[in-house]
Amino acid sequence: MRELTRKDVEAACKGGSIFASGGGGFYEHGLAMGQAALTLDRVKLVSVDELPDDAIILTCTAIGAPAGTTDWQMLGKDYIKAVQLVMEKYEGKIVGVMTPQNGKSSSTNGWLPSAALGLVVVDATGDIRAHPTGKMGAMGVANNLNYQTIQAVAGGKAEKGNYMEVVVSGTSAKTSKILRIASDLSGGFIAAARHPLTAKYIKENAAIGGLSKAIDLGNAIIEAEPNGPEAVINAICKQTKGEIVGRGKVTRKNMHYTNEAFDIGTIEVTTQDGQLILYVMNEFMAIEDAKHNRLSTYPDVIAMISAATGQPLSTNEIETGTEVAVFKIDKSQIPLSSSVKDPTVYPEVEEALGIKLYDYAFKEKVEK
Repeated sequence: MRELTRKDVEAACKGGSIFASGGGGFYEHGLAMGQAALTLDRVKLVSVDELPDDAIILTCTAIGAPAGTTDWQMLGKDYIKAVQLVMEKYEGKIVGVMTPQNGKSSSTNGWLPSAALGLVVVDATGDIRAHPTGKMGAMGVANNLNYQTIQAVAGGKAEKGNYMEVVVSGTSAKTSKILRIASDLSGGFIAAARHPLTAKYIKENAAIGGLSKAIDLGNAIIEAEPNGPEAVINAICKQTKGEIVGRGKVTRKNMHYTNEAFDIGTIEVTTQDGQLILYVMNEFMAIEDAKHNRLSTYPDVIAMISAATGQPLSTNEIETGTEVAVFKIDKSQIPLSSSVKDPTVYPEVEEALGIKLYDYAFKEKVEK
């Protein structure tokens, strides 16, 4: 167990920005929520091994489209309220919170409820990188008909009549769809708490150490920043054992927002060797070349880094003409949760993007 610091807030958001894979929330929001938590009370980070097997852990997250295309509002109290709503409904003691994914803000998702409600932050993630659907970070409960979950959301601009609180119980698959709709109605981005699960289950199904890996990467980025953007890119590659797929200029961006709070489309980068096509559903999910040869597929970490600043770009920050480095971390270099290995969480995303994902990620041969 250790107490998180202001430096950890910055590191979590900067390291999380790479694992965000083009999504994962908003950097300034993550900083604000993390710093607010530390002003409220001490925030304690614990290994899941430090908790008894029957300790209950809750996932804290945000649901919505992270490209900044909607008029959303999410305050610190909304994160706290979402957890309180689950605690009121759940018949048992919740002792800790965790994030379903790293990201620009999602790495600090649970810190405010932790400080406000006397909970610990657990060093595990439902998926070490950001992903578009709750199923991908649900650690195997997404399509388990025997698991009855509780999920809650809070947020939205009250002055526009968009603020709402919703609590639902039932299977993860059905209740997640309800919360997606709530996110859209609230303005496109909303605080959420879900899936009370035992520490034993987390040990067996989560990406263990996922948050500390983001903090370690963030510290490497902070150390390299005084030496310029190329030093930052090199530090990212060294720390993660990742690689640059190609460097070039963004030449096309084709994105649209859906009423299920998804940003979907493609972004194309022209490099010296040809064309790179990045498929986006809130996050980067695959990279292909101009001949549609697959170069990277979720759950690989995929990021687009500004050549001018060395900072990873969210999809809303990417504009045509921007010089970028396209980066990936192969899935063999990161801890994988049970949910990213589950073939049943992929069809929804594959249908939206019109490409295969699971077969490329986990089967040796793929019929195109």
